[in-house]
Amino acid sequence: MSATPMPLLEIAANSLASAIAAQEGGADRIELCENLGEGGTTPSHGTVAMARERLRISVYVLIRPRAGDFLYDALEVETMRRDIEHCARLGCDGVVIGALDADGAVATSVCRELIDAAGTMRITFHRAFDAARDPVEALEAIIALGCERVLTSGARANAREGATAIAAHVAQAGSRLSIMAGAGITPDNIAEIARLTGVYELHASAKGTQASAMRFRNPALSGLDVDWMQTQAAHVRALKQALQAS
Repeated sequence: MSATPMPLLEIAANSLASAIAAQEGGADRIELCENLGEGGTTPSHGTVAMARERLRISVYVLIRPRAGDFLYDALEVETMRRDIEHCARLGCDGVVIGALDADGAVATSVCRELIDAAGTMRITFHRAFDAARDPVEALEAIIALGCERVLTSGARANAREGATAIAAHVAQAGSRLSIMAGAGITPDNIAEIARLTGVYELHASAKGTQASAMRFRNPALSGLDVDWMQTQAAHVRALKQALQAS
């Protein structure tokens, strides 16, 4: 009889500082990215290199060249392939990919090229899955590609609203692939989402406002927001404690 998997918390870290805060708060794994407000894009060379140097926990890097849809042209595919090769050279644990064709099916040829570039790194398929036309068909395609997991909100605005669909994905995947629930996960709902969906991996950003230390602020630039969003160690800790208590 197999043991019940321990719950795992992945944090979407939008900077090196966010990644370090996530580790401090007890995260099990990082999805390193930039521009979370646009759904996340690939972080810089320096960010990836320094994260790999400074983090003890697993580092997966989001490979997404821009915001918007998941239909990529040849230049974008080449960019993603080179970014993946860069992550492999730095010793990252995995990459997070996803691509669709114009009809909403998984773009298997594009994904295969990216997976081949990853070598021994592990693969998460990101929320491009939620934009697929047929989730049952898409999940089978992702499993056939050999991906380790899929991140999903159940094709809804957040994982709580999509809990029924996520549970169906868990049932379909069985032991062939891990389903990770993400979007709108908080300390108040993380245990409920885990219970309703049957997932053991959960994904959150645990972000809060990081106040600027600037004393001088040009009044002519009143529309420029000098504060920013960053993962907070205390938020990660609260998520982890709520998940472990479930």
